[in-house]
Formats: sequence, structure tokens, C-alpha cells
Amino acid sequence: MLGAAVMGMGPEAYALGPEDRAGVPQGGETGVASAADVSRMAIIIDDLGNGMKGTDEMFKLPMKLTVAVMPFLPTTKADAARAHKRGDDVLLHLPMEPRQGKPEWLGPGAVLARMSDGEVRKRVEAALDDVPYAIGINNHMGSKVTGDERVMRIILDVCRERGLFFVDSKTNYRSVVGRMALEMGLPKVENQIFLDDIHTAGHVSKQMSLAGKMARDNRFCITIGHVGVQGRQTAAGIRTGYESLKNQVVFVGISDLLREEWHWTPKPLLP
Repeated sequence: MLGAAVMGMGPEAYALGPEDRAGVPQGGETGVASAADVSRMAIIIDDLGNGMKGTDEMFKLPMKLTVAVMPFLPTTKADAARAHKRGDDVLLHLPMEPRQGKPEWLGPGAVLARMSDGEVRKRVEAALDDVPYAIGINNHMGSKVTGDERVMRIILDVCRERGLFFVDSKTNYRSVVGRMALEMGLPKVENQIFLDDIHTAGHVSKQMSLAGKMARDNRFCITIGHVGVQGRQTAAGIRTGYESLKNQVVFVGISDLLREEWHWTPKPLLP
């Protein structure tokens, strides 16, 4: 049974009406004085699609998010549609084989290193077709596949064909994704800090502060949190961190960062 086993198992297993959108900044809207001088933070929330704890709390947060939705699960389409309606960015949270971990943590439609080129492509395309509004992909688990040049070349080629990008969640510090993305004309986009590597609201709040410092020091920061067993604590910690940072950084979607920092716009090769 998929359930809670899919999400919330550590970094390698990380898995609406108008009132929901009230007060949420849109795009570059900010309380900071000058858009030219601001630092930006993109928060990616992984593991949506299975009705996990913390989902509602995440959708009530007062900032733009990037929502990574797993394919072929009971609330896949509903969560993607809810995020899109709220103005959030949507990613396909693609299950990819890890070096370690239980196979049931992956969920359906996973990409495995032993698959043929054709099987990999078929899995990626089917998963993208199952998640409406997806503008890119990030990896669910995946420490084995993100180190495999053959498999990653196929995944990135699908991204290139469809005018998408790939966010490396960095579950593998020997990942080949960034280098290969640049070689293939795609932006190198990587997670910089996990918010909930320890599952308490207090720790998440501290990680938000650290992410804010990284954003101020380096113009931007990409960070990842999760719904799941401790999803409500993660949402609470993000909310606390937001209150401390809202006048210091701009909270944006990953698409805003790609446009402003990488000057990247989608150019699909296929109709």
C-alpha cells in the first residue's frame, strides 16, 4: 500500500477557492523596496498527489510556491489544478530509482536504471501527461538515476523537446544532472537546502532563516520541503519563517527565478 510509506522517509524518500489565494503575492509583487535589489526565494513542496498530511496547510501559505506533484496517484490532478488556480508553479515529481530505499517508496510509474531507452522515454512522457500544468520536472528519490548519464540524457531530452526544465533535488551529491543540462542547452537548476531534513516546525523555521541568508548573499535560494507524515509541522515552520523574511526576500515560483536569474524561457522543439 502506497500511503504514508511513499513520503516523509528522509531526503531520499521525499514525497481551492478565492479565499485560499487571498493576500498571496503574485509573481514579482513584494513588500521590498526595489525589485532590482531584492533577493528571491523559491520554495518547492514535494510529494503532492496522494492526499498527504500538510497539503491543505501548504495551500493556505501566504506566498507563491512551486508544487511538485507525483503522477498516477489519487489526488494528482486535483492537487495540480489547485496549485495552478492559486497561481503556484507546478512540477512533475518524477519517481526515480534510488541507490537505497524500499521500492514501494517510489510510487507508480518510476524510472529505473535498468530500463531500456524506449522504456525510460515512455515512463517520462506518460508521467508528464498525467500531471496537468507541469512546467518542469524534479526528482522523487533518484540518487541512482541522477548519476546515470544514459538515463538522464533521455529525461533531459524529453524536457528539451517539450520546453521544460529539470530541477535536481540533490539527493545525490555526485549527480550528473547539472553538467548534462548545460551541455544540452538547459538551465542548471538545483535544490540548495532541504527545509525539513529534521521533522519539527522549529527546525524548519531555522532552515528558512538559513535559506533567507543564502538568498541575500547569493541573490536567490531554491529550497525544498514536503507534505507527508510531518507535513503540517513543515507548513507551520515555513509560515513562521515567512513572517520573519517577508520584508527581506521575495518569495517566487521557480519559473520566476528561471526568467529573472537564468533569463530562460521555454522553447519547445516539438509542436
